[in-house]
Amino acid sequence: MSQYSPHRFCTAPLLDWSDRHCRYLWRLMSKRAHLYTEMVTTGAILHGDRERHLQFDAAELPVALQLGGSDPRELAECARIAEEWGYAEINLNCGCPSDRVQSGRFGACLMAEPEIVAAGLSAMRDAASIPVTVKHRIGIDDMEDYPGLTRFIEAQEAIGTETFIVHARKAWLQGLSPKENREIPPLNYDMVYQLKRDYPQLQIVINGGIQSLEECRQHLQQVDGVMLGRAAYQTPAILSQVDRELFGENEGPDAAEVVAQMLPYIERELSRGQRLNHITRHMLGLFQGLPGARRFRRHLSENAHKKDAGPEVVEQALSLVTQAA
Repeated sequence: MSQYSPHRFCTAPLLDWSDRHCRYLWRLMSKRAHLYTEMVTTGAILHGDRERHLQFDAAELPVALQLGGSDPRELAECARIAEEWGYAEINLNCGCPSDRVQSGRFGACLMAEPEIVAAGLSAMRDAASIPVTVKHRIGIDDMEDYPGLTRFIEAQEAIGTETFIVHARKAWLQGLSPKENREIPPLNYDMVYQLKRDYPQLQIVINGGIQSLEECRQHLQQVDGVMLGRAAYQTPAILSQVDRELFGENEGPDAAEVVAQMLPYIERELSRGQRLNHITRHMLGLFQGLPGARRFRRHLSENAHKKDAGPEVVEQALSLVTQAA
């Protein structure tokens, strides 16, 4: 392994998207990407179906578990459980702006209460030996811009937090939907760059609106790491270039090779009762921009949800791409 930060390239925690099937696909494409689960609430882990929320394939490692919560005792217990399950990191969500999250007192609204965040992060650090990190916005609502952000950062650094994943947009907790909060507040990358200049001892990872590996390279001249969300999901072929372009290592497999490598996994998961479309929904963008991509997507969309759908549906979809090529 090289000297690069483990957070040099990360995939974002994407609610309803970055589940274990998605992460298995992504890991086939990049050995070096640092993968995050979708956000899981402390209540779901402590009182829900723990197996469903925490299960992952060892091939996905390293994987970070993103938690939503604010109660230090609950966060500590979840951190202990996460370490037992084999997660490589625990990340606290202080960036999600949805109303549902606010009512549970977690997500972006916690930026207004840096001491509560610090208490939660401190409790997790005491409960587990794996790294504890935080993902947050550059601000919320009418919070002072840079001074408000640095107060939040300094409160977390004071209890030993070293890695901050910063979505370079404010979150408006009133008046904007979660989708609008991902698109309407303007990006302010310079504020994240300023954080790195002012706190060079911290690991600063930038997130928000990044579309390409060329943009990643530009950001990496200013900060320690980059995090891709929707771009990685919608055009996953990007991930096959990550190891070569950002780490100087071997290129990942092309889309057709990835499909072939997914087939044994699909067979195994179907034998355990999974539905084919729960896996293939993450594969729809694999051939984005290539001949046959639309036929590939259509075949999976029209057939993978059927009751007895098996690996042959994926093989048929792949043959439509190879014919087009």
